[in-house]
Amino acid sequence: MIRRFWLSLIGGLFFSQGIAETTMNLGSPIPALSAKDQEGQLINLPEYGKEGFLLVFFYPKANTPGCTAQACSLRDSSADLTKRGVKILGISADQVSSQKEFATDHKLPYPLLADSENKIIQAFGVGGLFGFAQRSAFLFRDGKLVWRDPKGSTKDQAKVVLDQLDTLSAK
Repeated sequence: MIRRFWLSLIGGLFFSQGIAETTMNLGSPIPALSAKDQEGQLINLPEYGKEGFLLVFFYPKANTPGCTAQACSLRDSSADLTKRGVKILGISADQVSSQKEFATDHKLPYPLLADSENKIIQAFGVGGLFGFAQRSAFLFRDGKLVWRDPKGSTKDQAKVVLDQLDTLSAK
């Protein structure tokens, strides 16, 4: 009975929070926000993504299994993505120190933004349970959204993005 109560409570919290629908529509500009990366450097999103492709991916928590798989997938294909003109930004609600540890532990070659105030997470509409970001990915070209993956991928995030780049170039 107690177990059923806790399962019901946890389920209720999850479903009452709901899965946030993205507020970003195709053609939307990169939100005019900034955050510090793992080195403590302030990165202005619109400035960073004003030319070429920018992949913004969100993950719930640094150094957790799914988030590590997602980040390492992009790490392992970062040379291919860079050749295709893609810059990468990872974002979570973690602190700068956690992002630094995550980037160092897994040799991530791209910036990880610390959105501990959830401003970017909310602007993208990917807020989740307890302030964590929902796993998702957004691809911008010259500052405008051209593709989104509202569920995000883990171990095959890079393949999904590379496939999408092929689709975009075929158009």
